[in-house]
Amino acid sequence: MPGQARLDYPFLRGGGAMGRAITAHDWASTPLGAISGWPSVLKISAGTMLQSAFPKCLCWGDDLTMIYNDAFVPILGRKHPCLGIPFLEVWKEAADSLAPITARALAGEATFIEDFEIHTTRSGTMESAYFTFCYSPVRDETGLVRGMLDTVMETTAKVKANSLAQLRNRELVHRSRNAYALVSALVNLTFRSGRPSEEIKSEIHKRIAALVRAQDLLMEAGATRGLLRLVAERALEPFEDGGARITITGPDIAIGREQVTALSLALHELATNSIKYGALGSLTGQVTLGWQVTGTRFRMDWTERGGPPVQIPATQGFGSRIIRYTLPEAFGGALSLDYAPEGLHLSLSTAADRLLADDPFAADAVLPELPR
Repeated sequence: MPGQARLDYPFLRGGGAMGRAITAHDWASTPLGAISGWPSVLKISAGTMLQSAFPKCLCWGDDLTMIYNDAFVPILGRKHPCLGIPFLEVWKEAADSLAPITARALAGEATFIEDFEIHTTRSGTMESAYFTFCYSPVRDETGLVRGMLDTVMETTAKVKANSLAQLRNRELVHRSRNAYALVSALVNLTFRSGRPSEEIKSEIHKRIAALVRAQDLLMEAGATRGLLRLVAERALEPFEDGGARITITGPDIAIGREQVTALSLALHELATNSIKYGALGSLTGQVTLGWQVTGTRFRMDWTERGGPPVQIPATQGFGSRIIRYTLPEAFGGALSLDYAPEGLHLSLSTAADRLLADDPFAADAVLPELPR
């Protein structure tokens, strides 16, 4: 058949797979009629199109009957093969968007559009795709518009990459604001304690280090979320003394960015207080951090045992505010603190679907307004 095609239709030479498909197609059943009767302008246009390595589709007549080259096949996806079918029928799901542009081409006006979005079912399901294309009129020797040439390049990957880059830039700006707000609140509230300056300086350094660890984890985990276990291990690592006195248990659960930051700071404060007043300040003390999802509920518990008798703190400092207010607000849940004599017990509970519910751009700061 390829040899016969060269004899009968020399304008299709070098036309690749689509050149052979055009040769074999039953054009007599289409408005174009048998290929042997095609006018010279159609043959020349089709032959020129087939020689191009750029995606092209020649749409002929008022019905825009389709002829296309090999490079156009990936554009079509599952719509291929569709030789001899009207262009707007093939792209019927996007016809409302494309029809005005094709009408301008048939009226003699070329249109060039960059990154044009259409919604298409070419993959089998509805999807958004982006194209840079030119619909240009094709005229015969008398100047009459006989069809339209669609020269197109898909830009879906580029558009999505640009969108992702913009999202990451917004995330960077937002995170910078969060970090500034956190450090400002951290410094201001720590200084209110009235403690000696050297003690305040040490406390600020430790708290900023906890914040840095949380931000490092977010960068490693893809900028907007992290695994709860990694957050816990990273936050509590500085408090391990080699005696394995901190036990962490629970399934792998992803949590949102604001939850990562709040939990990291809260665990730092809990461990610091435990060293000063609780189980980690005793050689025999133990801390267990565990969490679980039961049905639609998430629960996390911090439990201390083996330390000195627990006393309810007389005042609330920055650490207490982080634990009592910031932590439950970030998780959209409820927190309870039990200062039992045998050891502190904290419990945080929330709906499981709240774990990734935080909007990356919903607020300008992680810390809420804390009570004075």
